[in-house]
Amino acid sequence: MLPYTVNFKVSARTLTGALSAHNKAAVDWGWQGLIAYGCHSLVVVIDSNTAQTLQVLEKHKADVVKVKWARENYHHNIGSPYSLRLASADVNGKIIVWDVAAGVAQCEIQEHAKPIQDVQWLWNQDASRDLLLAIHPPNYIVLWNADTGTKLWKKSYADNILSFSFDPFDPSHLTLLTSEGIVFISDFSPSKPPSGPGKKVYISSPHSSPAHNKLAAATGAKKALNKVKILITQEKPSAEFMTLNDCLQLAYLPSKRNHMSLLYPREILILDLEVNQTVGVIAIERTGVPFLQVIPCFQRDGLFCLHENGCITLRVRRSYNSIFTTSNEEPDPDPVQELTYDLRSQCDAIRVTKTVRPFSMVCCPVNENAAALIVSDGRVMIWELKSAVCNRNSRNSSSGVSPLYSPVSFCGIPVGVLQNKLPDLSLDNMIGQSAIAGEEHPKGSMLQEVQLKFLLTGLLSGLPSPQFAIRMCPPLTTKNIKMYQPLLAVGTSNGSVLVYHLTSGLLHKELSIHSCEVKGIEWTSLTGFLSFSTSTPNNMGLVRNELQLVDLPTGRSIAFRGERGNDESPIEMIKVSHLKQYLAVVFKDKPLELWDVRTCTILREMSKNFPAITALEWSPSHNLKSLRKKQLATREAMARQTVVSDTELSVVESSVISLLQEAESKSELSQNISAREHFVFTDNDGQVYHLTVEGNSVKESARIPPDVQMVSSLRSGRNVTFRILDVDWCTSDKVILASDDGCIRVLEMSMKSTCFRMDEQELTEPVWCPYLLVPRAALALKAFLLHQPWNGRYSLDISHVDYPENEEIKNLLQEQLNSLSNDIKKLLLDPEFTLLQRCLLVSRLYGDESELHFWTVAAHYLHSLSQEKAASTPAAKETAPWDKVNNPLDICYDVLCENAYFQKFQLERVNLQEVKRSTYDHTRKCTDQLLLLGQTDRAVQLLLETSADNQHYYCDSLKACLVTTVTSSGPSQSTIKLVATNMIANGKLAEGVQLLCLIDKAADACRYLQTYGEWNRAAWLAKVRLNPEECADVLKRWVDHLCSPQVNQKSKALLVLLSLGCFSSVAETLHRDSLTWNKTQQHFRETCRAGRSLWSTYDQEHFSSSTRHLSYMCFFEKNELENPTPRSLFLQRPCCYIIALFLELLHCGLISTCHGFDFLHNFLQKIKLNSVSYI
Repeated sequence: MLPYTVNFKVSARTLTGALSAHNKAAVDWGWQGLIAYGCHSLVVVIDSNTAQTLQVLEKHKADVVKVKWARENYHHNIGSPYSLRLASADVNGKIIVWDVAAGVAQCEIQEHAKPIQDVQWLWNQDASRDLLLAIHPPNYIVLWNADTGTKLWKKSYADNILSFSFDPFDPSHLTLLTSEGIVFISDFSPSKPPSGPGKKVYISSPHSSPAHNKLAAATGAKKALNKVKILITQEKPSAEFMTLNDCLQLAYLPSKRNHMSLLYPREILILDLEVNQTVGVIAIERTGVPFLQVIPCFQRDGLFCLHENGCITLRVRRSYNSIFTTSNEEPDPDPVQELTYDLRSQCDAIRVTKTVRPFSMVCCPVNENAAALIVSDGRVMIWELKSAVCNRNSRNSSSGVSPLYSPVSFCGIPVGVLQNKLPDLSLDNMIGQSAIAGEEHPKGSMLQEVQLKFLLTGLLSGLPSPQFAIRMCPPLTTKNIKMYQPLLAVGTSNGSVLVYHLTSGLLHKELSIHSCEVKGIEWTSLTGFLSFSTSTPNNMGLVRNELQLVDLPTGRSIAFRGERGNDESPIEMIKVSHLKQYLAVVFKDKPLELWDVRTCTILREMSKNFPAITALEWSPSHNLKSLRKKQLATREAMARQTVVSDTELSVVESSVISLLQEAESKSELSQNISAREHFVFTDNDGQVYHLTVEGNSVKESARIPPDVQMVSSLRSGRNVTFRILDVDWCTSDKVILASDDGCIRVLEMSMKSTCFRMDEQELTEPVWCPYLLVPRAALALKAFLLHQPWNGRYSLDISHVDYPENEEIKNLLQEQLNSLSNDIKKLLLDPEFTLLQRCLLVSRLYGDESELHFWTVAAHYLHSLSQEKAASTPAAKETAPWDKVNNPLDICYDVLCENAYFQKFQLERVNLQEVKRSTYDHTRKCTDQLLLLGQTDRAVQLLLETSADNQHYYCDSLKACLVTTVTSSGPSQSTIKLVATNMIANGKLAEGVQLLCLIDKAADACRYLQTYGEWNRAAWLAKVRLNPEECADVLKRWVDHLCSPQVNQKSKALLVLLSLGCFSSVAETLHRDSLTWNKTQQHFRETCRAGRSLWSTYDQEHFSSSTRHLSYMCFFEKNELENPTPRSLFLQRPCCYIIALFLELLHCGLISTCHGFDFLHNFLQKIKLNSVSYI
């Protein structure tokens, strides 16, 4: 017979409740897939997929105001493993850096005793991952080493700093939101503080743009959009102008360079920082709900918006070419371009009350298809976006909203008929790019129109507001082990009782029982309890007492005292005896009552001179066993008196034995036995009374002087910041505390608040989080998901793999595989799912920011190159141009996009700038951009618009003449080039670059820009003016700069090389730093080999060089390759990929057979592996 097992383990944990006002902005969704938020002085970590609490961090002594997950923008290996690092800051100015998995504080930082305004991890450098930038009030920004707590530098500014935002395209650009305006910093560096005070600008609200005067007849929303709402100036605006006082948030748009959003309660303003002007306005109608927060998207030009009613909306930029009108309406002959964001989906609002209101919202940074709402009452609501194919005929064409189309590719590969099989993995996998001006979506069945909707996929409820009354269920015994559950009953101030399962920490049941605050709870069994509440006293101090007996499985409750309870002294406490026979009801100004719990009848009401009770407790001692023995002996004697034969005697003995067994197995409450029990109580004088109860008989046994020895103590104010409301035993070695911060804590006997290890928690649902594994196991799991060369088909069963660590780790790996969603499992098991697609999918699963960008760009350009080479037939040549034009790389990758698409986007942008200009300064900046883009005719028109009373009238007129008459003759070019060179040498870099572009010397202009450190500007100019060969030369020099030790941005350099199609250079770069990029190098070679892209770009001489490089790879790996096993080798040893590469070289005929096998044999002998058996 197998032994019966039951899970009754109760770990130290904290149940959290309502949030503090300081916690409003303390929430973050990390690339690791976990959500962290502040709850008073605690930091709560939950899983975004299952909405389970994984960790509660407790070390702060004040309310938490900010939490930030560390970015995963680096390549992970055994030296740089996956880790859960989190920074939290409180109102006392303390910053704590946590190891969340272990639940320990790695570092504590303190500068001032004032609330931290904002914190952010630096992510731009490959080597520095421990840098944390913080705003210390009132006007300091401090860069910390979060690993050691060392302050690297400190910088002060003139105004109070409220928040800051980094430019996602240029980490040297930092923007500060201050109390009076905006400060732009252009020289941010981890090595030294910014040199100057930055560029300070103000926000004012001028009249409508002159360019829009002709549209004065427009009404409604269109009229509002045609107005210029704000203008950035360097002069402080007067009092009648709108200032930044109402600005709620400032953030860069990660979907396109040099765009910023400013959030106001009733509108969102999109600024183009090239011209310092509003280019888009999202205005709320008069009856609409104001904004609270906005989160710009990276994958698509969209905005997640949070409103004051808790509703989350998604707005996506409208395609310019898709302006829809009804059949009876003529199209606008001169439409005004505007960055218009259409409402695409919205979730349900919450019920907002005085104490319940939305606090903050966070968006999934990996997939951008889910948002989490944090509510002040402690709820966390996770809304996920879902897409559905819609009928084009059902769309309302009169709405003027352009349709959303499904993407044309997945992982850079056209979806074709497989589109319906792909799950909603990410936002860019659900909807395609918004078309830019001059482009049309192709007609036909290739694109499907989709609709988006929010679904509530996760809900975590917190404890209600205190006061609390808590009581733990009866303890575990050998008799109740088969049905025992560690349940905690929590009485709340609204009259309900919440029952929590302490193994998982989840709410087991919620029962609405009373009409007023629950004062106390007593369990009568594992499935029932008594609870009482008292109403507000009347003029005479009398109340209505409610004492209810509740059956937990059914939720049924009955009035335990019947009609009693009206207009009497309030109940102070109730206590149930150890055997659950008796109930003692203690009143404030009324004698004690004793009740029979089994029959709900009163046994005794004490006399009026009975001492007033201040505390009461039942003793576990009783005489039940002796009563049972007497009863059984009596029954046995009665049975013996009726015996007439030996046969009947044996029958009676057997019946007596069965009766004894039955009596031992049944609970004492099922027997009509009134056992004697004891209780003690104290009075106002400190006397301890000992009383004995048997039936309705109550006898005083003794008066005992107090003699108590304290085991441990917890003093509010010294040890902790909260005040204790109630306390109870959880188990024999743990206690439960209810506190006024709305939390319930399960603590060890020492009553010290300690965090727990995440891998020790008992969860009701499995959680996908490879960060909880040991580093080697996490990397092994990643390799297993990517590549299984020993299998004919992919499998998610790791039991057959020889993992060299131990069986327990192997079981943990299998648990992680089992926790994957069905959609992910279906993709991983699909034999048509290529290694390239697996790399991209696994990088999403692991939250690998750097690898996600690497494989996205690699997939796009590897497919583009393969399509170009495959386009040999006439039919293929006709379809290839469409794929290249209509399936470009997303514009969020900026200069990594195709040149033609990037040029179109820049022209669209300058068109919008030209329409929105309202001052001469705007016109001048538009003119400069047009000249750089080669649009000389339009630039001349703008130059001639300068009015005669403008001080720049003469210079602009001459400039217009110069642009119009410039020729490509030798003397004029030499003169202009000389003038441009002199201007650059004298500090007029922008003007000199313009002149060089006028004479088609953009390549020289790029070199000057790079010489003066303007690398991003040089890359931009190369993309819009140079041919592919010259552009590649400029970008390759940029790659060398990015790889330099001073810059150390090799990840970005790899992306630039991928955009150029230099796959061999990518492989060489990965190979040179193979100690860091080893696995990425292997998988990149495999994906290139699958498409023959890498080999076609290599020449014979390069392959000879690669052969020599492989011996170097063998050298630094030989220490790890002493005793490998064939299957485990693929999980942790890269030599197999070396062998695979040699076999590929032999297969392609690029190495002779004899030479190849001789070298391979020698290599296998060096690593002590039998070559014959291995091959």
